[in-house]
Amino acid sequence: MIEVEHVSRRFGTFRAVDDISFSIQTGEIVGLLGPNGAGKTTTMRMITGYLEPSEGVVKIDGMNVFTHEVETKRKIGYMPESAPLYSDMIVADYLKYVANVEGVDAGKKIPELADVCGLKEVMHKNIGDLSRGNRQRVGLAHALMGDPEILVLDEPTSGLDPNQVSEVRSLIKKIGETRTVIISTHILSEVEMLCNRVIIISNGKKVADSPTEELRSQYNSSDEVQLVIGNADAQAVQSAFSAESHVLSCTVSQEEEKIRACVHTDHDVSVRPALARLVALHDWDLYEMNVHRNSLEDVFRTLTTGGSENEN
Repeated sequence: MIEVEHVSRRFGTFRAVDDISFSIQTGEIVGLLGPNGAGKTTTMRMITGYLEPSEGVVKIDGMNVFTHEVETKRKIGYMPESAPLYSDMIVADYLKYVANVEGVDAGKKIPELADVCGLKEVMHKNIGDLSRGNRQRVGLAHALMGDPEILVLDEPTSGLDPNQVSEVRSLIKKIGETRTVIISTHILSEVEMLCNRVIIISNGKKVADSPTEELRSQYNSSDEVQLVIGNADAQAVQSAFSAESHVLSCTVSQEEEKIRACVHTDHDVSVRPALARLVALHDWDLYEMNVHRNSLEDVFRTLTTGGSENEN
């Protein structure tokens, strides 16, 4: 269990993190989000023991990370955005080196990590010759070498191509089945796919902490149903849809020979069957109908407007 209690961090007169508190239970996969300069990287470095808080305390399983450094750091595996690897070493030799440094049985642990991290095919290659995706896998294997209970990942898919992103996401999801995972990323779709909880930091302060689905619902008071209709008059469409129960507003626009209607409705109330019946009643042609709901990106923008440009 991770406990962050009223933690702040100052750099000179600048307060990068300002009185943040949260706890993360064993087995959670948590997304730590924030715009550039929000303080999320500083927060992660304090959790991992790389930075000492100016105020407050960080605890791992009840132990202060700075008064019990050895015990707490054994529980944490950390992969920074650019994994610090020796590019002139062969993958197998590099992992043996890491195992020796950490006092791990290399003969037992390395084959296990090669399997878990998908490295079997590249164990004989120089790290410098690997794709970025495979280098990320080596970085994950390094972070997992000591069998940590907590895995902290800073921008784990940064710079990867779509295929590599998919592979690394699958790997993280698999690892998260048996560990607590904290992910810092700018890719909000990644958080939606991987994380069951989101903590958002803006200007050094925690502005949200909620299960992912619950966070979306909290900031989603209405849905937007978008329709493309043919053989119809724009004014007639607007009048008919606006009169429907649970419709908050309706706007229409002409697109060549078709009408595009945007209908805002009460959240969690489906009016699509009623709108479809209206289209049929008036003998209009229905080309498209879809629902747009608040995404995590919409919520993120709402909560972090005004974030600064530089990461701390």
